[in-house]
Amino acid sequence: MHKILTIDYQSQDFGSNFTTSLKNTGFAVIKNHPISSQLINKIYDEWETFFNSKAKYNYLFDPIKQDGYFPYLSENAKGREIKDLKEFYHIYNWGRYPSEISDNTNNLISAFKNMASKLLSDIHQYSPNSIQDSYSMPLNEMITSSNQNLLRIIHYPPLQGEENPEAIRAGAHEDINLITLLVAGSEAGLQVLSKEGDWVDVSTSPEYIVVNIGDMLQECSGGYYPSTTHRVINPSNNNTARYSMPFFVHARDEVKLSEKHTAKSYLEERLKEIGLK
Repeated sequence: MHKILTIDYQSQDFGSNFTTSLKNTGFAVIKNHPISSQLINKIYDEWETFFNSKAKYNYLFDPIKQDGYFPYLSENAKGREIKDLKEFYHIYNWGRYPSEISDNTNNLISAFKNMASKLLSDIHQYSPNSIQDSYSMPLNEMITSSNQNLLRIIHYPPLQGEENPEAIRAGAHEDINLITLLVAGSEAGLQVLSKEGDWVDVSTSPEYIVVNIGDMLQECSGGYYPSTTHRVINPSNNNTARYSMPFFVHARDEVKLSEKHTAKSYLEERLKEIGLK
């Protein structure tokens, strides 16, 4: 069984180690990165206040544009009818941004975009020549001026004891996009499905950023990079709220992923499968 590597962002061999971990497991954990843990803590505090207020209902999601606030039990994993035990907010660069939230979250998005561009450059550079040749353009160029990059702020409330016994915080799923950048969740619960069929815990250290492959990168690499199944399980003893902030890095709508799909056609298909359209 391959292990998810924890890699120093400042190390000389970061790119090769990072890409190796993604190839072997679909995931990598990054330490010593440029995003401040103090900034992350401030953002979590602001969104905790927001989710615990009635102000969130002023931003109910637009079913077409997909921006705004998605109430509890809005989403299910692909192929699963039971809804996830979470509520969340979608921020796009063109979408609604709550007046109750400071610029800290926008600053995080800018930092994520810069980091994503470097990470995609590394993935491209360390892909085999045959895989590089299959990309319609360099991976980092796929996200230039993209309007689909998405920060999702997620709140998993404490369990009330009345939930569907089969419901969990996030059902087993794969991400839709190219790559996902995730600051560690405020509580444990994230697990990855190994190639051997075992669920493996992912570190929740506040100093780490977790990166995983999405279906779009799997599609445009012809399956070379695996979009690995992951989930968020319910707490077993510490029944407290959990927050997380995945940044979904998307190609521009017109980017050709494969002979079958553009980024737009792929996204539309998947949003219908998970019940958001």
